[in-house]
Amino acid sequence: MGLVSWPSDSELDRIKTMVAEMAGVSANVVKVVVSPYRICPLGAHIDHQGGIVSAMTINKGIILGFVPSPDSQVLLRSGQFSGEVRFRVDQIQLPDHNAKPNGKIQQNYPSDVMEECKWGSYAKGALYALQSGGHHLKQGITGFIYGTEGLDSSGLSSSAAVGIAYLLALESANGLSISPTQNIEYDRLIENEYLGLKNGILDQSAILLSRYRCLTCMDCKTKIHKLIHPPKFEMEKNAKFKFPYKILLAFSGLKQALTTNPGYNRRVTECREAAEILLKAAVKKAEPVLSNVEQEEFEAHKSKLEPHLAKRAEHYFSENTRVIKGLEAWACGNFEEFGMLISASGLSSIQNYECGCEPLIQLYEILLKAPGVYGARFSGAGFRGCCVAFVDSDYADEAASFVKNEYVKLQPELASHLNKDTSVVICDSGDCARVL
Repeated sequence: MGLVSWPSDSELDRIKTMVAEMAGVSANVVKVVVSPYRICPLGAHIDHQGGIVSAMTINKGIILGFVPSPDSQVLLRSGQFSGEVRFRVDQIQLPDHNAKPNGKIQQNYPSDVMEECKWGSYAKGALYALQSGGHHLKQGITGFIYGTEGLDSSGLSSSAAVGIAYLLALESANGLSISPTQNIEYDRLIENEYLGLKNGILDQSAILLSRYRCLTCMDCKTKIHKLIHPPKFEMEKNAKFKFPYKILLAFSGLKQALTTNPGYNRRVTECREAAEILLKAAVKKAEPVLSNVEQEEFEAHKSKLEPHLAKRAEHYFSENTRVIKGLEAWACGNFEEFGMLISASGLSSIQNYECGCEPLIQLYEILLKAPGVYGARFSGAGFRGCCVAFVDSDYADEAASFVKNEYVKLQPELASHLNKDTSVVICDSGDCARVL
């Protein structure tokens, strides 16, 4: 593990005290799950097609304090949402695609509907995934969960971080030893089967496999992953070493969960349609995902695709190439090249994958003009949330100020809803999800 500044000792003390009061126990017996948010510098929108992706965690995310219950009862409270979530781990959970994981609780909802909020649905989804894996849980948990202020529903995969937090807590309470690889599959079950979202395994893989300062590479077809370490930078004598980059998160003010936006699932379907046509033209029998199509087969048969399907496939193959080049640039410490590839990924997301919306595209373009920025793209699907950029450490504060000032000129209404202190966040890389 690296020298990660998050969570702070004060944050840990605060959540342990809250859980201790809820459960009537001493704070020193409270365990804490740290489940970080992730960014995806390269590999946008290709994980669900079995592509090669890159990711890393940041030093922000979800914290879940918990203690095992004396019985099978689960009791949860949240720092973001009102109400309580209660259910029993000895009750069979079934997929619930009518859950409301957008997390917005209307104050006039009756109490029985309150359970269907985002955090309640993901807790039940974690139980569903573990039961699907043949685990019969007996021990519930009493827990309190909250995320870094202002960063939920922002394209940083807060949903996967929440699901993983519940998985780790339930497993710990029941004495289960589950590998990161298996938990990647369990979180996929939460998202794909329990909530009905057609995403891939990038998010949960990043959160469970990443290491401080490393770039995580995942082949989503073979499930093989590796960590790409940057070169060791020479420290100056008698000076505190400063790493050459910072991560900049610029928020749009738009918040909408993927499960409530049809654009995401539609793009996944279009990729599969393109793969099916290309495989048929190449006389190959395989699952209709683009990773089963060779680049040469795409070039030979892309004329058979409708224009919008050809664009989806073009994004897949060009993005796969950018990932491979990006891993080489990262390993060499060539942040200029790495940044250029990130920006090209962002442009392909707009032009070929055709995701994004006006505020996010404007943020992307502002970041490209900001001082010291190596490269930028949407963080997530681009339908809401934020953009992510890698910036020269020496210019991070100046770049953040530039982005704030320029965005408010173009989107004054959305900018007015943002907290001025957190509308642009400077952060560092993080470690993997873990129980402290």
